[in-house]
Amino acid sequence: MQLRWIGHSCFRLEKDGFVAVVDPGIVAPSDVLDDADAVLITHEHADHFLPSLIATRLRTRPRLPIWTNRDVAALLDGSGAKVHPIGDGDAFDVGPISVHGYGEWHAPIHPDVTRVRNTGFLFEHRVFHPGDAYTVPHVPVDLLFVPEFGLYTRFGYAIDFIRRVGPKQASPVHDTGLDPIGLGGADGFLVQNKTPPFAPGTGSPFVRLDKTKTYTF
Repeated sequence: MQLRWIGHSCFRLEKDGFVAVVDPGIVAPSDVLDDADAVLITHEHADHFLPSLIATRLRTRPRLPIWTNRDVAALLDGSGAKVHPIGDGDAFDVGPISVHGYGEWHAPIHPDVTRVRNTGFLFEHRVFHPGDAYTVPHVPVDLLFVPEFGLYTRFGYAIDFIRRVGPKQASPVHDTGLDPIGLGGADGFLVQNKTPPFAPGTGSPFVRLDKTKTYTF
């Protein structure tokens, strides 16, 4: 499976010529779905799900298959897409790519903000994208995507998330809004072994993916 990080929480997967795009939202390029054979959506927030991108792709790919939780599926009702509602504990195939769903809810933002349904995805038993949550899949993970900056994020949670999952590598996502100095500080806090008390370390290498490169898993 080939993986390329598009940015924020959006990335592209390709296997045997089949292309799947995960979480195409408002920060994704307008052509992100031009050759997509399928789409996966973790939750309904606009930085992960932009209906206009789906609508544009449906003009050239009628009945575009989409895998997502039942709340996003309801928002896609009548769109013309072939929607597959999935949830926590479900195992399914997106073309030749094996996927397992984990988690039910977005991480809390504030008691006054309604939590939305969120399903993370484990791809090919190796790459875990939690969406906007800190769900621990309790299975071995080669690459863990770690939300780095958002209304719900907290670096202490990210440290514990990486420690609990114990991946071979952790990489940041959901980082839109941080300037270069902020990105450097955030990444530096999540490195593998830093002397306490500033950065306590996670036990896993923390590597920022290069958006111009494709990685094989």
